[in-house]
Amino acid sequence: MVSNITVLDAGLAVVALYLLKRLLSRKATPAPLPPGPKGLPVIQNLLDMPTEYENLTFAQWGEKYGDLVSITLMGQTMIIVNSGKLAIDMLDRKSAIYSDRPVFPMGGEIIGWRDTLALTRYGQRFRDIRRMFHQIIGTKAIMSQFIPIEEQATHRFLKRVLKSPKDIAKHIRWMAGCIILEIAYGYKVLEQDDPIIDLVDKATEQFSLATSPGAYLVDVIPALQYVPDWFPGTGWKKVAAEYKATLTDMGNVPLDFTKAEMAAGTAAPSFTSNLLEGKELSDTEKDTIKWAAASLYSGGADTTVSTTYTFYLAMTLHPEILKKAQAEIDAVVGSDRLPSFEDRENLPYVNALVKEVLRWGPVTPLGLPHGSTEDDIYEGYFIPKGSIIFVNVWQLLRDPRVYANPLQFDPERFLKAEPEEDPKNFCFGFGRRICPGRILADASIYISIAMSLAVFDITKAKDERGNVLEPVKDFTSGIISHPKPFPCEIRPRSAKAEALINEN
Repeated sequence: MVSNITVLDAGLAVVALYLLKRLLSRKATPAPLPPGPKGLPVIQNLLDMPTEYENLTFAQWGEKYGDLVSITLMGQTMIIVNSGKLAIDMLDRKSAIYSDRPVFPMGGEIIGWRDTLALTRYGQRFRDIRRMFHQIIGTKAIMSQFIPIEEQATHRFLKRVLKSPKDIAKHIRWMAGCIILEIAYGYKVLEQDDPIIDLVDKATEQFSLATSPGAYLVDVIPALQYVPDWFPGTGWKKVAAEYKATLTDMGNVPLDFTKAEMAAGTAAPSFTSNLLEGKELSDTEKDTIKWAAASLYSGGADTTVSTTYTFYLAMTLHPEILKKAQAEIDAVVGSDRLPSFEDRENLPYVNALVKEVLRWGPVTPLGLPHGSTEDDIYEGYFIPKGSIIFVNVWQLLRDPRVYANPLQFDPERFLKAEPEEDPKNFCFGFGRRICPGRILADASIYISIAMSLAVFDITKAKDERGNVLEPVKDFTSGIISHPKPFPCEIRPRSAKAEALINEN
């Protein structure tokens, strides 16, 4: 039997060889890297890398070093972009070389999220999934077929909120799942404790944790995945096994539902059934469809969940804005029906409110990182092939050069004669990696906000003694960010509003 000391030596040797290889492979560069914090020998900026709320640290680096910052972890270059102009210049206008995804040893390779569109490397599989999205939800005209699903699910959401307003976060997640699961799989969710919603919510939360930069040492030193399980610092292996099982179920369980419905001749039209129906497909094509559908849910649901919950937080803190939006809906739509998607073009203030919610509480503060496939020189700085590019979306949406009084919640910034930058230009990604479900997500967010405004008053909660409970604007850390739970009171605006909610 090999002694523990021998195995330990072998594990250390693997890590040492990896570090030596990265250091020896370095070569002279044609220009300097962008500035950034000075690292230490060998480990370079490893100790500088934050493990949570990376957007805040990256913004601080931007103030000190400029809009383009670089750090190096064990030979891996990371570029942080803190300017919308730079993000567009690099990732939109040079999308041919900035459309890859970096390898995520933990989240992508070990757990398996590389199979989804979010972490799929740039290439044929990526193009195949994008084409599938475009065929089903890629344009406003095509997407319009799903508007009734979104409006019906939102109406059901209003009923749930009316019944138990303190469970608002749970209801929002239910609504998002209701919409996306029906569109993706033709699956109608249960009113309570739906197992597929619970499964996918669990998987997306795990995705956020597993892909946060700096969260796992194996992402910095991939060779650690080859050391034995008892080796110090390998607790992540147990986490990876749990997360992988969840992801596998997320891909298979709803797909099996759709296949069973198709076999029985009872399948509702959906993203998945449209791609499977009447076609002779290879195993590779079937696998691509499976993960395209999973990508639709995992990518779309969280945007709606986080943004709608952020809306409720913003209205709790800003009652004057709530009243102004309600006044517009009352004047345009009236009080005899709920606002519909068709009313959108006639509700400029509500639309501005939607934009401000997106700006004020970005769902993905760092977006998802891009990878460079070629060496590049940008503004005199060298961006080496294989660099990981993070766009600090959180900072872009608070840049005082772009948004006046950026910390203030103010929808009217988008109603000026020269409106400020539409946050949708930043928060849905860049270049060839722009979110393919953004039209669907944007429609869902508008409908949920407009209908909520029409029927609910949202105010600060009070304790049993009548003292006001001040909510705090606080968001979770991770690739995907949500408002932390906050107290609020949600009541129907009137008896007529309550009757509208209870209509079938």
